[in-house]
Amino acid sequence: MLKPATTEQVADIVKLAARLGVGLVPQGGNTSYCGGATPDATGSQIVVSLEGMDRIREIDPVSMTASVDAGAILKNVQDAAAAAGLLLPLSLGAEGSCRIGGNIGTNAGGLSVVKYGMTRDLILGVEAVLSDGTVVSDMRKLRKNNTGYDVKQCFVGSEGTLGIVTGAVLRLAPLPVRRATAWLKLAAGAPLAELLALVRRQSADLLTAFEFMTATSIALATDAMINPPSVGAGPGGAVLIELASSSDHLDLDGLMEAVLGEAMESGWIDDAYLAQSGSQRAAMWEVRETIPEGEKRRNGSVKHDISVPLSAIQRFLELAGLQVRTYAADLELSVYGHVGDGNLHYNVLVPAGVDRIEFSREIESSLSLQLYDIAASLDGTFGAEHGVGRFKRHLLEKYGDAGRVAAMRRIKTAFDPSNLLNAGAVVDPLERDNIR
Repeated sequence: MLKPATTEQVADIVKLAARLGVGLVPQGGNTSYCGGATPDATGSQIVVSLEGMDRIREIDPVSMTASVDAGAILKNVQDAAAAAGLLLPLSLGAEGSCRIGGNIGTNAGGLSVVKYGMTRDLILGVEAVLSDGTVVSDMRKLRKNNTGYDVKQCFVGSEGTLGIVTGAVLRLAPLPVRRATAWLKLAAGAPLAELLALVRRQSADLLTAFEFMTATSIALATDAMINPPSVGAGPGGAVLIELASSSDHLDLDGLMEAVLGEAMESGWIDDAYLAQSGSQRAAMWEVRETIPEGEKRRNGSVKHDISVPLSAIQRFLELAGLQVRTYAADLELSVYGHVGDGNLHYNVLVPAGVDRIEFSREIESSLSLQLYDIAASLDGTFGAEHGVGRFKRHLLEKYGDAGRVAAMRRIKTAFDPSNLLNAGAVVDPLERDNIR
């Protein structure tokens, strides 16, 4: 493992590796679910850890930007922005350990995509080192820059296969000073897409989160908490909704109550709780954020990072539930996710007393593919926000559009003709004899 402290040192490492033909695997917080920052089994790859490059170079309150090293921990950048009265909208469960370079490499999503978008939407500039040691320095704060190819976006979602990101300029937003947070117990058959559309229509761009959870997911979370709140689910599960504004003049609680009243009149909600304090809001969010830990304590789960169009969410839940029951009626599911952007974490719980690894292999070779088939039939995908890495390359080959995968191979070959950067992740390059 090499731990550079500057972009120049990264460039020196890459130049030496290129001369010697040594493979490099960039690594940030190493929180990937898909093996995107893990070397292969050959022992011929060197990890390049960016953890030593953790500077917050500048917070510009006028331009509303943060210029940071790629190794900066996401939570630290959030805190630095908040100290300047600004918000870095990217927020996810691993924010205390994941790093900006990894967020860029996987195009991380998280809890606020419904309003602010993915990491891709927050990137204004990138600094990166190409496979020959060339430094791409595009750390400008421009909202408008129509001067040819948007090269910085090539590195977003590339998982270190096209270059090693060493810095970034991130778009910030005004810091919310008012929030309204509600926990909704859903009635049986409550249409999630229609409920989301209602909340969006009545609250405009104030909606920042719309998180769905099943009763099983909630129980897993509360069992893992020391002082869980007395929340639960209705027959249709539960939804956590949050409105936020940087203005002191908006009555968000009143707006939330009006929206919930309309939803109740539609028969979609059995009951609802509006957080009356910051501690109540934090407790609601803790339930949502503790679900993955609850799954681990229960013997783990086989994770499926599904994305489908908003209009197809209900249909996916119906078809996937039927498929699971057909496969094995006694399997338990933990289903939750960022329904506001069409992302469901559709996880199969590992039964007690069963070997987790063997069970995962069995599910991933059979039921998982059936679930991905359903998602694909609804114009969805197997990878919403976790990336491809090494573990899901075969899924990209199976479900990816052939033309798009071919284009990805050409891009990989153009950026990294010797296949030295994170070889084995995301996509293989073109064979040299086939390059035209």
